[in-house]
Amino acid sequence: MIKGLYEAHLPVSNLSNSIDFYKNLGLEVAYQSEKLAFLWIEKGSSWLGLWETDKVKTPYHPSLRHIAFKVDLEDIKQAKEWLEQKGISVRTSFGFPPEKQPLVLPNNPQAHAAIYFDDPDGNSIELITPLRLDVEEDFEMMTLEEWFNKKK
Repeated sequence: MIKGLYEAHLPVSNLSNSIDFYKNLGLEVAYQSEKLAFLWIEKGSSWLGLWETDKVKTPYHPSLRHIAFKVDLEDIKQAKEWLEQKGISVRTSFGFPPEKQPLVLPNNPQAHAAIYFDDPDGNSIELITPLRLDVEEDFEMMTLEEWFNKKK
């Protein structure tokens, strides 16, 4: 029955600025009105809704103002440089400063690599890729470099 996640929504204070930000990440505008836009993440499969509102200042919590875009492993390795070229700064997350990212999340038994940044309204954006599913051993959060060194 369920095939995947089709849409997610974020509050924004300036729709035009937010559209530009997400287009800079490679998303494509699918629909736009005065206070709402949908941008394709993967055309026909998933899109992101941006809602212009004065409720943007809702205190951040990952369950409210966070989305994660799936990327390939090779892309996550280059993500920091790619974001910096677009004028986007990686932010400290889980105690890992930008220079220590991408990091590996110990969502045991799953292992994912991720990097974190904010959109213009402080919504938390994540680029994530699975490293290994159903990992048998427990592990602590680490840098992606440490993950690969551990596997040698």
